[in-house]
Amino acid sequence: MQTNLTEWLSSQVFKKVHRSSLVYNTCWEDPRVDRQALNIRKTDTIAMITSAGCNALDYALLSPRKIFAIDVNAKQNALLELKIAGIKSLSFEMFFQIFGNGRLRNFKKIYGQFLRKHLSIEAQKYWDQHTDFFEESLFRPTFYFRGSSGLFASVLSNYIQVLGLQEQIEGLFECESLEEQSTLYTSIRSKFFNRWISEVMSWDLTLSLLGIPRSQRYQIESQYPGGVPQFVKDSVDSVFLNTPLKDNYFWWVYIHGAYKSHLCPEYLKYENFESLKNGGIQKIEIRTSSLSEFFKNCQTPISKFVLLDHMDWLSTHSFHSLEEQWQHIFNCSDKNARIIWRSAGLNTHFLNKIQIKVHGKALPLMSQLTLQNELSQKLHLQDRVRTYGSFYIADLKKKIAREVA
Repeated sequence: MQTNLTEWLSSQVFKKVHRSSLVYNTCWEDPRVDRQALNIRKTDTIAMITSAGCNALDYALLSPRKIFAIDVNAKQNALLELKIAGIKSLSFEMFFQIFGNGRLRNFKKIYGQFLRKHLSIEAQKYWDQHTDFFEESLFRPTFYFRGSSGLFASVLSNYIQVLGLQEQIEGLFECESLEEQSTLYTSIRSKFFNRWISEVMSWDLTLSLLGIPRSQRYQIESQYPGGVPQFVKDSVDSVFLNTPLKDNYFWWVYIHGAYKSHLCPEYLKYENFESLKNGGIQKIEIRTSSLSEFFKNCQTPISKFVLLDHMDWLSTHSFHSLEEQWQHIFNCSDKNARIIWRSAGLNTHFLNKIQIKVHGKALPLMSQLTLQNELSQKLHLQDRVRTYGSFYIADLKKKIAREVA
């Protein structure tokens, strides 16, 4: 009874955060890894979860035929719409102030004059009420400290300052060698990982702010010794001990609250901004719906699928929905489809239970996919974020894919 009540309360907290908030203000999946995994070609049509829209813009730089950015949370799509509106109508310098620095003193005026007219009605409704996200305030001075994950980033940044570690941690990003970086991190590690931070990382509220539902927490706790707190420690250690930080804009913005010109996503670099302005953004089509709904009704064959960690969310209490989603993926896929996904767990063995219908016959899902294990393991080690337990690349077997005229 106690367990059921705890799970119910946890799910209600997560639903409240996820439905009423902009959860992700920046993407935490490394597109440099994804580019290698997907091998995006000009003939590809990509279906992906929008998240904060950074990676949709990154993929657009490779000029695929089409990118469908799909999210059930309309606020995430509103953020991508705002970025596209900025690319269409602003200079690079002003665009970087907004999405690089995360703030612009007269943003409300710029929004009304240049950006609003390029947005859908739903996105207009959202940003009409949230122009303050880009205006500096005492406690949340940047957009990257806004939204639910931004709130956690703000707390983390203030925590680092209280500990007096701001200068040392920012210095990690300037180290000339991995050895120098490792030595500096080792000298401050015990100050950062104290009992308080371990306790906070075990709270359902903390995980909900970061967009992690209880079903995903279960994937970690059932597979990883030490549960969530140890997983977080090991992930941070892996980044700061084993990954050169000189181009790691993911952790930089989370700690600092703003990007630098040399430490930022590709869409925030001048030459790429111009490329997107000159046609790249036309490749992106935004849809607000569940993935299953989109795949069920999709009339365009999809050759590349980017599922993020979405399946973790459905793995325990919505297994039928997960099975249904995979059926729709197969039905709308191109004959050369490739699918990538991530998991908080060390494996996604729950996929072994899924069956799909192929030519009217029920078959195990995994028998219809060719896993690229060697490539996925190699790329997982190159990932600059390191907040996932595992990474997967799978090719759809051609004999069951829909033939395309």
